[in-house]
Amino acid sequence: MRQLPPLSNETHQHRSAPPTAYENLLGDSIERAFGQGIYELPALVDYLNTAGPSGPDGQAWTAASFEREMARLGN
Repeated sequence: MRQLPPLSNETHQHRSAPPTAYENLLGDSIERAFGQGIYELPALVDYLNTAGPSGPDGQAWTAASFEREMARLGN
């Protein structure tokens, strides 16, 4: 019988708190975009501006705001 290595989380999988409602909505929307074959940043930003959620502070998404938000959420 083959033995599997012990399970462990990667560093990026450790969170100090559960995701917020906003993080879940944003993640779900990004997953739907990917499911529709939307992978390029300009098209993804357009999708988010149509499907939601709104960008930080309720503003429309831009490529720059998306990149900043992904960096913030990735910390």
